[in-house]
Amino acid sequence: MGQQRRLGMIGCGQMGEALLRGILAAKLIPPSQIIVFDPVADRLDLMTRQYGVAGGADNRQVAEKVDLLVLAVKPQVAGDVLTELHGAVHARTLVISVMTGLRLVRVEAELGGAPRVVRAVPNTPVVVGGGVTALARGAHASTHDLEAARELFDAVGTTFVVDERLLDAVTGLSGSGPAYVCVMIDALADGGVKVGLPRDMALRLAAQMVAGSARMVLETGEHPGRLKDRVASPGGTTIAGLHELEAGGVRAALINAVEAATRRAAELGKGGK
Repeated sequence: MGQQRRLGMIGCGQMGEALLRGILAAKLIPPSQIIVFDPVADRLDLMTRQYGVAGGADNRQVAEKVDLLVLAVKPQVAGDVLTELHGAVHARTLVISVMTGLRLVRVEAELGGAPRVVRAVPNTPVVVGGGVTALARGAHASTHDLEAARELFDAVGTTFVVDERLLDAVTGLSGSGPAYVCVMIDALADGGVKVGLPRDMALRLAAQMVAGSARMVLETGEHPGRLKDRVASPGGTTIAGLHELEAGGVRAALINAVEAATRRAAELGKGGK
């Protein structure tokens, strides 16, 4: 990405910090070229001390000093932040929006002018470098802008480029999905404890099993249904367990969860509370 770019980050929560850590670890931009702001003073102080980046006085000051600006604030406060930033973003600045549900057209309109905006939907595994991020570019962003955004998020996982109309579905699946998987891991560990395993062992067995199974799907390229069939031998233990999952409606519940989260993402995009 080069040392000449100056990065600004507004919002230093879990997602913002994970992205910053990945950028620094990949040596994409040095700390001396990064300025951040968060309204929580303790949080801002922690970020500047821990990562050696500069702290800004407010949102607008950060935006005016950089040519690459990441907006990583909660959707509930996004409107106020965008209002504060109106007219502050230079034509040279690429804006990357990590604000859940906010449409590109709204971000562009509230920033004013013809801002170059790329919208990103990452998920929480970016904190361990195993995230997945979907990217969509706005009306004024170039292919080069999209590649610059992709380089940032490749530092914390895998990226996909999609049409913006698909981003609510991405939010419902991979954005919210880590929570669904964590519930599954917790429940599987509880099951292990119920049948006699120590709690710590049950949790590690469950988590490692999920990680290994996901890797098997990704690396073999085979349909998960076929991989499932390889484990489920006739009259065996696995098919007995699968029967209970079907009886409990686990598949339908997961499908419904993705659909519900997608609907909520769409509501947030329309200004829903």
